Amino acid sequence: MTDYDVIIIGAGASGLLAAVSACRCGKRVLVVEKNARAARKLMITGKGRCNVTNSDDIKGFMGNIYPEPRFLYPAFKSFFSSEILAMLDEAGVEVALERGGRYFPASGKAVDVVDALLATARRAGAKFLFSTNVTDIIVADGAVSGVKVKSDCGEKSLFADKVIICTGGKSYPLTGSTGDGYDFARKCGHSLSETLPALVPLVGKGDLFTKLKGLNLKNISASLWIDGKKSHEEFGELEFTDYGVSGPVILTMSRWAVIALHEKRSIHLSIDLKPALDERKLDARILRDLDANGKTKLKVLFREWLPMQMIPVFIGMARLDGEKLASQLTGDERRKIVSLMKDFAFDIVGHRDFNEAIVTSGGVPVDEINQKTMESRLVKGLFFAGEVIDVDANTGGYNLQIAFSTGWLAGMSE
Repeated sequence: MTDYDVIIIGAGASGLLAAVSACRCGKRVLVVEKNARAARKLMITGKGRCNVTNSDDIKGFMGNIYPEPRFLYPAFKSFFSSEILAMLDEAGVEVALERGGRYFPASGKAVDVVDALLATARRAGAKFLFSTNVTDIIVADGAVSGVKVKSDCGEKSLFADKVIICTGGKSYPLTGSTGDGYDFARKCGHSLSETLPALVPLVGKGDLFTKLKGLNLKNISASLWIDGKKSHEEFGELEFTDYGVSGPVILTMSRWAVIALHEKRSIHLSIDLKPALDERKLDARILRDLDANGKTKLKVLFREWLPMQMIPVFIGMARLDGEKLASQLTGDERRKIVSLMKDFAFDIVGHRDFNEAIVTSGGVPVDEINQKTMESRLVKGLFFAGEVIDVDANTGGYNLQIAFSTGWLAGMSE
């Protein structure tokens, strides 16, 4: 005799959707969550605003997911952006479409999304055990039969014919994402792709970063070079930190930088500060400004070209005399300015850890999971959803939609 039809480990984005889905299929559902409340990580996504999903179609999503995007096709067909938006609307959460096709709650508060999804799951009939740790998954004769749990009330076993692992990855461990799901998968016989921080700030080499800390550059182009070859290029916004660089373009490229760093390869980042102008047009503009401001000191004229905070760093890197008058600048010095503006470059020597990573790359390999159901190919009745699976995506609401869609499909599947 089972206690429940379905036991879900984790009350995050994928767990809540799995609970709603399973309940609507008439199942008796229990969600076990180690924290005192649901979806702590969801509460801090999008800087506390919660980028729910993206307006891209499925093809657009596929172009933003790695390493095996087509694995998610059945999940997206079963539950996609329109469905999560409809669910939130039904729960009274108004959403707003912002730049880049990103949907946020109109209130700007992630807690509104969390409360709506939790209320939806409860209305559907899901039961919750909070402040309770799952310590083991019970497997017998190649099939799950339940879980062992531990709380302040003691230890016990709970029985069900279906268990869904929705524990998240390793990113933001203070929210409860401490890699438990990987341990459960390994004990059940699954292999694991190496887990690494993804969508994470990068650490640069040199002393320029403390001088540029807090500087945001918009509408720049950044390119990542690995072993001397251009790997990726992104246009948008970048932020300097006291240790290196962050911001949307960096987070997007960080996946490949982190992998390369762990492979001990050399990494170089180049920033084009004036991507709208090629070198010839940029040189012509600078020459015009020099001719028009011949009696102006170079360090003052630079205010026309760069943010104030960047000027002394740039002048130092170009080995220029900021006190020199514009009319005294040589042709070689002018070309040096042009070159550095088009290639403001430095080495990348590291990355921040899981405490600052938005998601985890790696996890349970997709070839060990039935993509049509999210069920393990090794253990009957064991399912996976969300970040524990070896799929991750760029910023923009894609990762949350992966969690929603895989959770929904896992919950409805027999």
